[in-house]
Amino acid sequence: MFSRVVATSAAVTATSKRLEKISLIAALLTQLKPEEAEIAASYLSGSARQGRMGIGYTTLRDLPGSPAAEPSLELLEVDGVFESLKSTQGSGSAGRKMQLLRSIFDRATEAEQRFLVSLLGGELRQGALEGVMLEAIARASRVPLEQVRRAAMMAGSLPPVARSLLEQGEAGLSAYQVRLFRPVQPMLAQTAADPAEAIGELGEAALEWKLDGARIQVHRSGDDVIVYSRSLNDVTAAVPEIVEAVRALPAADLILDGEVISLRPDGWPNPFQMTMRRFGRKLDVDRMRAELPLSPFLFDLLYLDGTSLLDEPQARRFGTLVGLAPNLVVPHTVAGAAEEAVAFFDSALRQGHEGIMAKSIAASYAAGARGQSWLKVKAPRTLDLVILAAEWGNGRRRGWLSNLHLGARETQKGGFAMLGKTFKGLTDEMLAWQTEALLKLEIGRDSYTVYVEPKLVAEIAFNEIQVSTRYESGLALRFARVKRYRLDKSPAEADTFQTVQQLSGLGG
Repeated sequence: MFSRVVATSAAVTATSKRLEKISLIAALLTQLKPEEAEIAASYLSGSARQGRMGIGYTTLRDLPGSPAAEPSLELLEVDGVFESLKSTQGSGSAGRKMQLLRSIFDRATEAEQRFLVSLLGGELRQGALEGVMLEAIARASRVPLEQVRRAAMMAGSLPPVARSLLEQGEAGLSAYQVRLFRPVQPMLAQTAADPAEAIGELGEAALEWKLDGARIQVHRSGDDVIVYSRSLNDVTAAVPEIVEAVRALPAADLILDGEVISLRPDGWPNPFQMTMRRFGRKLDVDRMRAELPLSPFLFDLLYLDGTSLLDEPQARRFGTLVGLAPNLVVPHTVAGAAEEAVAFFDSALRQGHEGIMAKSIAASYAAGARGQSWLKVKAPRTLDLVILAAEWGNGRRRGWLSNLHLGARETQKGGFAMLGKTFKGLTDEMLAWQTEALLKLEIGRDSYTVYVEPKLVAEIAFNEIQVSTRYESGLALRFARVKRYRLDKSPAEADTFQTVQQLSGLGG
């Protein structure tokens, strides 16, 4: 029953104890058929197996009707509807999608409706992060955790591994080895406050420029080359210059990790959003290549001529890569002193890049992991923005105003230009305080949102400013998070939209 997954999600949300979360999920998985376990693992990780299905916020807001008194939905039934949603396209698809959604919402209990809205809206946050899910699958299958983690890295996704383990036990892991043209999850980095902290954590470290480009993983066997995106989608057709560069390398088979970025003629990096134009849905590849040529910057070698290098130390992997593709590797050095790291960091910033990566020279490639052997150091970017509204939270944040609408002061048109929303960075104390403060400023509301007088200013950190058709301003902050409230500032002292345009290089 679908209700068992919903109940487990609620129980996982209600506890802050990691071991209890693991026990709850493991207990559920052991009671499910293998094909059901794959679906449940996806849902409890916060997403459907099918990924995004083109269901907008307005649709989800209007969907929940009178809930069913008793649960009747089955897990496989819900997954089947999601499959149909994914494949429904073309003229009249909006109406057909609504009919499909109604077929499950009308039979869902109140708790199931809330779960579905959060799941489809990408806002299901119940604390079942990948590490928790990995341990739960290991416990349910009675297979050592490290073997489960390695299989998930090789598979590029955890739910199929759950199914294999519950179907075949440890023998099911034999299919999950590094293999050409089956992309592995990219290794991820933690954050260090500054270069000195990174060296303090790692000691002597490999340093590389941190580019604000598009992560790629390139697989080659002979003349066959496939380029995968960060999310492991095939983007080969969009990047012919990368295919050509990799075909020219003196190797038969390889798997490369790196980034591509669009550079101006003077070598200065274009904004992230301009690089991403090369990956749009409708591509005139030849024209786009001429207008926005992409430059590859490789930083890791995972496989070479029949041999996996994942377990080799970073120094050997990178050294082999430099010998293989000396003109394609990211600018780099090795440093053991904070002063050296600071100088390298400053050189990256002077060239217009985000900062640096610091990597343990002894570390293996932990695909999919966000460990302490890779650290990113970036120059902070913040704006002081006005809170225009806030949405009621879900799960652990239920009862609090959480998702903040952020506005920059519009000096030309008057009012405020909305730049997106965020709930990131908010502690429980901040949630409680802002709920009380914003309700005192309320000027209107709907079922999800409280609109307020624009009087509160918050310092918002962000990674990038990108073009957005979702907001009237045409711009949005990427990875926005709240640093603090600026009670010392009035709305008249908030940053202007014109400042945002200047920072973005994309408008005005």
